[in-house]
Amino acid sequence: MMGRTQKYEQVLEWMFQQIPMYQRQGQAAYKADLSATEALDEYMGHPHRSFRTIHVGGTNGKGSVAHMLASVLQSAGYRTGLYTSPHLNDFRERIKVDGQMVDQDFVISFMERNQEHFLQVRPSFFEMTVAMAFDYFRQVQVDVAVIEVGLGGRLDSTNIIDPDLSVITNISLDHTQFLGDTVEQIAREKAGIIKENKPVVVGESDPRTADIFREKALAAQAELCFADQHYQITREEGGFFENPCYTILQGQQVIYNGLCTDLLGSYQSRNIVTTLRAVDVLNGLGYALAGEQVRQGLSNVGVITGFRGRWFILQNDPLIVCDTAHNEAGLNINVREVQRLNRGRLHFVLSFVNDKQLDAILKLFPTSASYYFTRASIPRALEEDKLAEMAARYGLTGQCYPVAGDALQAARDQARQEDLIYVGGSTFLVSELI
Repeated sequence: MMGRTQKYEQVLEWMFQQIPMYQRQGQAAYKADLSATEALDEYMGHPHRSFRTIHVGGTNGKGSVAHMLASVLQSAGYRTGLYTSPHLNDFRERIKVDGQMVDQDFVISFMERNQEHFLQVRPSFFEMTVAMAFDYFRQVQVDVAVIEVGLGGRLDSTNIIDPDLSVITNISLDHTQFLGDTVEQIAREKAGIIKENKPVVVGESDPRTADIFREKALAAQAELCFADQHYQITREEGGFFENPCYTILQGQQVIYNGLCTDLLGSYQSRNIVTTLRAVDVLNGLGYALAGEQVRQGLSNVGVITGFRGRWFILQNDPLIVCDTAHNEAGLNINVREVQRLNRGRLHFVLSFVNDKQLDAILKLFPTSASYYFTRASIPRALEEDKLAEMAARYGLTGQCYPVAGDALQAARDQARQEDLIYVGGSTFLVSELI
């Protein structure tokens, strides 16, 4: 008799093989309309109407903000669903309730109940996963679900919900083959999650995109605020690898002293500001999220929600840091961060997907570092020799490794105790090596 885990793995294999998956296949799996999602939602009986939702989009930081909000909600006693993508190691990381991954038994039963329908209508992997998440949240009766946008906003499969609050973290260039090749075009796609008469928090105000959000919010009669115009944040003294603590100001008034988080990386300060403003708006809608619950939630995001992959430390001496940043804006912050740490020689283990625009990205990296070019174990991965050839145009030199684990081991072998090894460029590389 087949065991549960074996059956679960068999179901996953069927899903990965039969259903187009953007993370693995790229553009072939992307659908530029919501008709299939809406039809699937109707077939499932509109499960998302059974619970409250918060929608989180943006280019960078949306995963962090989604986890921060879920952590605060859980700390306040709400039964909280959390839908994110992609996963790092286990498909079930995408669908959590109160920090616990969806049961293997539910994944198996969901696919068995709906497999025949999926074979007929051929949803994308993401469409099917969204339907699974919403059905699970309905079954276990969550109070509220935090839903992270997968790609874009306007045409994303998650955009069938009518959330209490929409959050858009920021806008920068990514997925330009789908969303447009200017920040203005991308902003219009991201603004597609703004709903009629429902408030929206935009994390970072940008003169290139602010009016786009204002126009969309005005047309939808949605109350709009920019978090960075409401709160200011400064980091308090302490070692970089200690849990950072912040002071939050509103004008000259101190709102929080010693507000700490277990998420490393200086960029998390922006996500904290976005989260705090979102909490304010939720409280105005009748949620009960007190200051102590905010503190508890932000200081234990990883413990409460199981969040990983952002400035994740694999080991010390030499220090090995993984981060899933994979576009120009995110990698620019991280490269500056590792340079600022000034820890001996830098070693970069890099992989990218084959549809990424790399010219603007590769110029960010220092020519004085050692490079280990590799590929993640997915069809979309850029071949390591092609990556090395492109990197050489920017003075980045190193060795090629077809197997990611060999690249990391080579970096370990060559690094001194005081050096720093950075692993990134692709979420799938980080997934593989974590």
